[in-house]
Amino acid sequence: MSSFPASLLDVERQPGRPPMLRVEPDGDATSWVAEHRDALRAAVAEHGSLLVRGLGLGDAPGAGTVFRRLADDLLSEQEPFAPRRKYADGVYSSTKWPPNQQMCMHHELSYTLTFPGLMMFACLTAPAEGGATAVADAAAVLDALPAQLVAKFEREGWLLTRSYNDEIGASWAEAFGTDNPKEVERYCHANAIDFAWQKDNGLRTRQRRSAVVRHPVTGRRCWFNQVAFLNEWTMDPDVHEFMVDEYGEDGLPFNTRFGNGEPIGEDIVQLLNEVYEKHTAREPWQAGDLLLVDNVRTAHSREPFEGPREVLVAMADGVRLADCSPTVEVTAR
Repeated sequence: MSSFPASLLDVERQPGRPPMLRVEPDGDATSWVAEHRDALRAAVAEHGSLLVRGLGLGDAPGAGTVFRRLADDLLSEQEPFAPRRKYADGVYSSTKWPPNQQMCMHHELSYTLTFPGLMMFACLTAPAEGGATAVADAAAVLDALPAQLVAKFEREGWLLTRSYNDEIGASWAEAFGTDNPKEVERYCHANAIDFAWQKDNGLRTRQRRSAVVRHPVTGRRCWFNQVAFLNEWTMDPDVHEFMVDEYGEDGLPFNTRFGNGEPIGEDIVQLLNEVYEKHTAREPWQAGDLLLVDNVRTAHSREPFEGPREVLVAMADGVRLADCSPTVEVTAR
């Protein structure tokens, strides 16, 4: 396999758009990616993300092969908040989320103790309108947030609360990959998750994590969490009203708080989303595109869309939270 420095790739940089590489492979996409693997990964390390256009990825097997050429080991998803379709080991559909609702900026699985360092997306079918997977630099977002707010999140961390049911989001059996309650309890104990079984086979969990981490390679401080995305105030107002009426304030399928349990106000969530928007880079999908994202350095989102949209996802390069200088101790009661 040939090895090239990232500087030899003609990466386009334009304000408001992700770094882009336009290619015209001689032969099939898999061979081209295998030949340029090192240069592509170096470009992601340099820029935080990279949109590769012109590969012509057209089906799930081909996209899966490209993913495996780029990463040694694909990760299995753990603790998902919504279902995905599994195409092959480590190859998934996008999260099943209402197409008319925004999935705001977040870092994949930032509430777990081991999360992907690299996210890979392949667009097989581009939507008629919208649906971009946008990106935002986590270090720039952190620098733009009020210092007092950052200090509080560094001191307290953030808390994810989940109430599993069979109606909204992933069930606990889907999230933990088992329908055996004892296996779920063992996982929770091993991964610093507080849990409480509810009536009718329900489950509620709480897990405290660091909101700010250091990149495991560069050491740069990054805003790394899903505080805004999984918070009640990011929901559409009508959806929020329905959820509260249906499940109560403490029974929402998911919500976020400060690590000490204090509620996060609507004003703070609005501020976080405004800062994200100021640092968002977006480019409409084209069929065949490949997007690579450093999951610690770069947040990503999914914008509302119309028409069919098929984007495959793979996660790789597992990173331990313990290797990212967490600012709060991870423990379960």
